[in-house]
Amino acid sequence: MCAVLLGIAAGCTVQALRPPDPPTAAVVVAARDIAAGTDLTGADVRVARLPTAVAPRGAVTDPGDVVGSSTAVPLATGIPVLPGLLVADEVHGPPGTVVATVRFADPAVAGLLSAGMRVDVLAATPEGGPGGVVASRALVLPVTRRGASSAALGIGGTTDDSVPVLLAVAPHEAATLAGAAASALLSAVVVS
Repeated sequence: MCAVLLGIAAGCTVQALRPPDPPTAAVVVAARDIAAGTDLTGADVRVARLPTAVAPRGAVTDPGDVVGSSTAVPLATGIPVLPGLLVADEVHGPPGTVVATVRFADPAVAGLLSAGMRVDVLAATPEGGPGGVVASRALVLPVTRRGASSAALGIGGTTDDSVPVLLAVAPHEAATLAGAAASALLSAVVVS
């Protein structure tokens, strides 16, 4: 009986001397491995408690804030779901169009275009040969600028200065644009 009481007393002493748990914060994390481009559902995310010292700044705390959003990069189980890892789903063109991302040969072009403009996209060969129109009257769409980029998060990405432009184009023009982007220099002409 004495040994039992000594054991209980020793356990209470150890518990009393143990430091308190560090403060924690609720953070939305991936509940499973998620592929890039996945539309998040409630089953894809969960709330985890992380020590405040390691919880990412700007982390999402309510799963409802990310359900319905799409992932821009793959997420491993347990990775915090940060706004910079999600794609703005409000990007869409008029009915009958698809959204294409275009990087023009002159990066300054992106800064000169604004949402609502109509442009013809021209492709020229790097050797200076004749090019052609690869998209006609493409609608320039608004681009949501996010604070965190994938390059800043250390998960890859480009460090060049070119800014992509989102264009609403006919479905058949999207394939032509993709092919031209790989082999030609793209430029834009504003049309009315």
